[in-house]
Amino acid sequence: MKIALTGNPNSGKTTLFNLYTGSNQYVGNWAGVTVEKKEGSVKYKGESITLVDLPGIYSLSPYSMEEIVTRRVLIEERPDVLIDILDGTNIERNLYLALQLMELGVPMILAVNMMDEVRQKGDRLDCAELSRQLGVQVIPITAKKGENTKELLEAAAALARNPARDPSRSVGKVAYDRATEQAILDVYVILWEIPGLRGLPLGFYAAKLLEGDKKAGEALNLDKETAGRIERVVAAYEASSPYGDRETMLADARYKSITAMVEKAMVKAGAEGGLSLSDKIDLVITNRILALPIFLLIMFFMFALTFGPVGSFLSGGIDFILGDMLTRWVTGLLSSAAAPGWTHGLLVDAIIGGVGGVLTFLPQILILFTCLSVLEDSGYMARAAFIMDRLLHKIGLTGKSFIPMLMGFGCTTPAVMAARTMENDRDRKMTIMITPFMSCGAKLPVYALFASIFFTEHEGAAVFSMYIIGMVTAVVSGLFLRGTLFRGTVAPFVMELPPYRLPSPGALLRHVWEKAKGFLIKAGTIIFSMSVLTWLLQNLDWSLQLVLDNRDSIFASVGRGLAPIFAPLGFGNWQAAVSILAGLIAKETVVSSMLVLYGAGSGEALASALAAAFDPVSAFSFMVFCLLYMPCISAFVSIKREMNSWRWAILTAAFTTAVAYIISLVVYQGGRLIFG
Repeated sequence: MKIALTGNPNSGKTTLFNLYTGSNQYVGNWAGVTVEKKEGSVKYKGESITLVDLPGIYSLSPYSMEEIVTRRVLIEERPDVLIDILDGTNIERNLYLALQLMELGVPMILAVNMMDEVRQKGDRLDCAELSRQLGVQVIPITAKKGENTKELLEAAAALARNPARDPSRSVGKVAYDRATEQAILDVYVILWEIPGLRGLPLGFYAAKLLEGDKKAGEALNLDKETAGRIERVVAAYEASSPYGDRETMLADARYKSITAMVEKAMVKAGAEGGLSLSDKIDLVITNRILALPIFLLIMFFMFALTFGPVGSFLSGGIDFILGDMLTRWVTGLLSSAAAPGWTHGLLVDAIIGGVGGVLTFLPQILILFTCLSVLEDSGYMARAAFIMDRLLHKIGLTGKSFIPMLMGFGCTTPAVMAARTMENDRDRKMTIMITPFMSCGAKLPVYALFASIFFTEHEGAAVFSMYIIGMVTAVVSGLFLRGTLFRGTVAPFVMELPPYRLPSPGALLRHVWEKAKGFLIKAGTIIFSMSVLTWLLQNLDWSLQLVLDNRDSIFASVGRGLAPIFAPLGFGNWQAAVSILAGLIAKETVVSSMLVLYGAGSGEALASALAAAFDPVSAFSFMVFCLLYMPCISAFVSIKREMNSWRWAILTAAFTTAVAYIISLVVYQGGRLIFG
């Protein structure tokens, strides 16, 4: 049994999907396109149900890849049941998609979500009346609290067991004005006369052809005579209204029908035109003068919490357990077993030192991601995109580009993938090229390490400055790219601002756990492997013999070849050069590599070694370079896949590395002039 979930963005669709499937989720791409595909399995009363989380869309018009994919899945794969999730606080806009979905002929249930917020506002929605008018089952739910979600799944399973359905006919009933209904019926009859089309959702195609949907016409492959008959129906339809535009007329007919239904089914509380709580908050949060300072203040407090007393205390605790207690225990065990010297280096210096040194920063990473999840779930992140639209517009982008850039605070790989939702190819490529400048969570251990050594009194401010430098670099780079590679006009920006909501503790824990799990998996695989490889290359020469002095090792010779390149930036030692090279695998390995290369079995030993090799200016320059240079291999492969070109991927890597070098050079040389 296959059940598909669809709905507008921010309708709670993903919350419901996560509630049903838990960890039984599979994420990939739809065949032939780069739109994320989520599937999950759920057992219900002995039945195995596959849930498909379709992309969030506003309509079934072919304006974006998400809309095209949803149409294709519902028409070609035809799930047993479609659950359309509606935001009950914005029922009119959400019903616009529902009316189009009903025309597809797929058995369907409407789930009106966020009913707790509807009741909180004092509104009353009669779902039985709405069901009577639409002719489909309407179930009120609150996904984040689990209210009526079991009943929804049971109703969907019961509907799926009923095989009686005719795909050529619409599900439910929608009352349009007489001219629109007659025009849709006329087109429907023309299509019905073609025997080969009778297995298709002709109600949907009739409405789409009347609307002027070119992809619908291409899918049906109509002959000239049939197309001509339909155009005559369209001409008569357009002549019946002063609008004279088929698409506008059909949209107007849908919204008039929706308005009539909602007037009968919903009673809204309060004075007409009164401001909601979200609107009142937005008067301050999105104020044209206060918006940007508030955004920066929120980000600053977030980093002060992450790297202040709480984050430092928790990180220090893990460093004590792994760097002191575990190291002493393993050292004593090896000594009592009279193990050879190289085993101590491999186990203590490489594995415990390398992996443990990165795990030390796990608490700070979790605090940061908790803060970001709270901002996202509360609805503030959408405001951040709106706030940044004015600034991004000046560099040739829109606020929609800020969404992948915000995701870049977490990880560059999914941030690059998020750019696929942008319809404009120019904007998409430009966004992908500047997104790596946003500081991902993998770079956080590098900042935390150097800030704790060289900027102890202003650790939070030092780390916060990395995020500001990344954003400013993205803006300046955008101006440069707009004047060179990406000349052209800026696409319009339309974005929904969801109402402010208290984040669900369950959803918040899920988000943070996913980040923690990903970090731990990376620590147990990539960082572990790189730590061992770094130790081997640091202790073996080119003839693969153990060396007494690591300055005679393979890595030392490679590092000495690279070191002169970085000398003008202030870190012309071979250990720093090799660590930067290792960071191409994963940015966290910069720290684990340094722990191994400097032979530091603990955080204190590494701090002493780095304090001798760097000064505050060169340390800050190193942090800036790690912030900006080529993203990790995973992100690089994602860039190639999303741009569908090795040339663009290599150009992006070269561009980011060149920018990193120039800015680090300015930071170090300028710092020397200012601070001597």
